[in-house]
Amino acid sequence: MPKVTFLPANVTIDYDPATMPYAEHGLQGSLLDIALNNGLQLEHACGGSCACTTCHVIVKAGAENLSEEEDDELDRVEQAAGFSLRSRLGCQAVVKGDVTVEIPDWNRNYVSEGGGSINLGDAIPVKKG
Repeated sequence: MPKVTFLPANVTIDYDPATMPYAEHGLQGSLLDIALNNGLQLEHACGGSCACTTCHVIVKAGAENLSEEEDDELDRVEQAAGFSLRSRLGCQAVVKGDVTVEIPDWNRNYVSEGGGSINLGDAIPVKKG
């Protein structure tokens, strides 16, 4: 079974592509699809339609185990803050084997999608007043 490791949370997800339900965000079997199916929040403001860069990740290992980038993804991901030659959009990168990706600091969000942040831990909101 393929494994996807999401850094810096160091969460590794083993999954069976034949039985994993499709979360209907991004391409089936994409990094975004795998994350959402396993309770890991990965920002996706456009719903996984390759119209933004909020699901931007940096591939640390296993790039050869991801689908090839299509022109739409290449055009979009180049606009992402912190873009590198290892950048991919989680909604478009379909996993075909073991992969390790990093969710950039600026891309981890506590409020969006109603999920908890993977980098705030027990942070307490600051009250103004």
